[in-house]
Amino acid sequence: MSWQKVTIASVCEGIYDGPHATPAPSESGAIFLGIHNFVNGRLDLSNVKYISFDDLPKWTRRVTPQENDIVFSYEATLNLYAIIPPDFLGCLGRRMALIRVNPQKIYYKFLYYYFFSPEWRALIAEKTILGATVDRIPLTTFPQFLISLPPRATQHRIADILSAYDDLIENNQKQIQLLEEAAQRLYKEWFVDLRFPGHENTRIVDGVPEGWEVCTIDDISSLRKTAIKAPNIPPGIPYIGLEHIPRKDFCLSSWGDSSDVSSTKYQYKENDILFGKIRPYFHKVGFSINNGVTSTDTLVMTAKKDSLWPILLLSVFSKDFVNYSYQNCKEGSKMPRADWNIMKSYKVLNPEKNILKKFNNNIFSITKKIKILAHQNNIISETRNMLLPKLMKKI
Repeated sequence: MSWQKVTIASVCEGIYDGPHATPAPSESGAIFLGIHNFVNGRLDLSNVKYISFDDLPKWTRRVTPQENDIVFSYEATLNLYAIIPPDFLGCLGRRMALIRVNPQKIYYKFLYYYFFSPEWRALIAEKTILGATVDRIPLTTFPQFLISLPPRATQHRIADILSAYDDLIENNQKQIQLLEEAAQRLYKEWFVDLRFPGHENTRIVDGVPEGWEVCTIDDISSLRKTAIKAPNIPPGIPYIGLEHIPRKDFCLSSWGDSSDVSSTKYQYKENDILFGKIRPYFHKVGFSINNGVTSTDTLVMTAKKDSLWPILLLSVFSKDFVNYSYQNCKEGSKMPRADWNIMKSYKVLNPEKNILKKFNNNIFSITKKIKILAHQNNIISETRNMLLPKLMKKI
């Protein structure tokens, strides 16, 4: 039995779009999915908006997302796909739609991976309606879009092969998250709560342990402002735009390609710390694991000494620093922008040399492990991406 061309509608129980408005925000409740929750083909639910349980019925009239549904973006940022995980409780956000497959006709994981195939991407490019402000996929005709469907056994075999790569990436990502949390806990314990080794026998005056000093971000860092015009940027080097900087995740493990760059960018080096200065409350802060170029809407920070890098990283990544940056944004702009001239005056503690050495040993060990895992994930992802088109060639 060979591959067949079928419509999406013929293998689905339903295709539903999300609400065309935004509900009242809530401090807790059910999840209101947003475009920002799509990260590398999965839903990242570490930073979500909530909708109250009382409002949830209103916002799930069209559909209540359930396990194994495929969600996708149909407007503005296209070609984002993810699978609803187990125990999800929430509703679709704006510019999002959902596909509920008929399990008797198609394997949901195969359809999910098919959406990343060159054949499907070419079809989306052909069907996209170009708008004055945003591009969109017409949901009225979307159900009639054709897909290539292999026999059931082939669907499972393809999906199982690709899932194995994604499972490795997810496991590594979980380890990265645990390592990042360990680094943040250590920083808070030693530098915020002042429960560092030997604190019991150390005098603390006005919040400063004896032998420590108060300094500013400006004292321990400087900005790298090496601008490169688009024609002079070598093709094929990493490009980190604001869209590549995750929220509340300090390892910058994703990037684009400089070949797509059309405007002036800043240069960054490995271990530089990038801070997204537009809407700083998004908490887009992290350290680079390679050399490349980045958006001029980022601040590229470098430590004045290698020994100061761990303190710089954990200080500017802290919630307190991010809030300080937001509260002191430049005025007069439609979008709040962080102001370095104020940010650099933020006060941090610089410990005496023995404590600094112990802290650095811990943080350098953690970030070294994070780098290894992040590079592994990029290799695994590249391998999967090279394999996917071959598996979808109807062989």
